[in-house]
Amino acid sequence: MVTEALAGRGLEAWCPRFNAGANVKAANKPVFPGYLFCRFNVLDRLPVLTVPGILNIVSNGKIPLPIEESEIESLRLVMDSLLPVSPSDYFHVGDKVRITDGPLNGAEGYVVQRECQHLVVSITLLQRAVSVAVQSQWLERTRLAAA
Repeated sequence: MVTEALAGRGLEAWCPRFNAGANVKAANKPVFPGYLFCRFNVLDRLPVLTVPGILNIVSNGKIPLPIEESEIESLRLVMDSLLPVSPSDYFHVGDKVRITDGPLNGAEGYVVQRECQHLVVSITLLQRAVSVAVQSQWLERTRLAAA
């Protein structure tokens, strides 16, 4: 409804959605719940902020933070690809993680590098990094990224 309200004000808005399962409740869920993308004039934010359902604009203080056009375009390509899509946690290099599922359930380590379909995790006991294919949904962050 918020996307439609923004479009009614002449603003380009997009809320990327994915199919989370076979039932009607799981279909068409937002990829980033609570967020949508909107192209607007940063000097004229009132038309956006007065739409019911808009709580805030992502910003640094009072300065809206733009998202790189290339990131939006990449997200559009992914969403339009018809490949299976699901939200994923965003892990940073240095995050301490624990594997919570799969054959490595219980192992702990640090994210050393983020690559396409796997994470490289440092296993402290071995004092070496191992590259292992793990699904990001198996991981949980155990502390903030190292400084």
